[in-house]
Amino acid sequence: MGKLTGKVALITGAASGIGAACAVLLAKEGAAVALTDIQDAKGADLTARITAEGGHARYFHHDVTREEAWVTVMADVAAAFGRLDILVNNAGIGIGAPSITAMSLADFQRQQAINVDGVFLGVKHGLLAMRAAGHGGSIINMSSVAGLKGAPTLAAYSATKGAVRLFTKAVALECAGAKDGVRVNSVHPGIIETPIWLGIAGAPGGANAPPDLDALSAMAVPLGVKGQPEDIAQGVLWLASEESRYVTGAELVIDGGLTIR
Repeated sequence: MGKLTGKVALITGAASGIGAACAVLLAKEGAAVALTDIQDAKGADLTARITAEGGHARYFHHDVTREEAWVTVMADVAAAFGRLDILVNNAGIGIGAPSITAMSLADFQRQQAINVDGVFLGVKHGLLAMRAAGHGGSIINMSSVAGLKGAPTLAAYSATKGAVRLFTKAVALECAGAKDGVRVNSVHPGIIETPIWLGIAGAPGGANAPPDLDALSAMAVPLGVKGQPEDIAQGVLWLASEESRYVTGAELVIDGGLTIR
């Protein structure tokens, strides 16, 4: 406990899934946490839970695709907490398609806007805040194993997560060259039990049934089981803490061995 005492973290897509697990764990480790999402009821409930458990958290409504929303949220975080040390660009969606020829341009662009534009805007405005404060920081961008290898029905999703992977490395080099004390890394979850599978299912809008994650994991994952959001949160905690002070531009793969098979 206390690995992040005195730190301030902003987590996007924090109302559910991996983002929620990160918010809970980082708060337990002493960080003041700004949770952002468009799921206001869930975000408020989680903030209340963290506060009831002795943590320090605030929730802000936030559409990560809008630059003006980032400006507002950064101002709100500065007013509430005074600084920013940790940014977790977690907000993302998954839209599958039985074939890339069946995917609409609207779905392709929506996925790009949230998964890529949202990360770009987060890094841009988060880095400005960290550099202005002069304390350094840690930026953690949520990619995926789909950003490391291709998968049928997930070509467009893979394109977004591959973009996040290399964008992370380029910004890490920029920060290292600037000697600003900011480290930038990406996290690559495998088969994790989160709501994103409702969209990845493959039908327009993700209307069909999601895959059986237990059966899929038994077949594809060397460890034989699916992961939980808390498994990813532990990796995010490590990258956010001083324990990873010599790590930047890295890709932390948390997938039960999926990518090595």
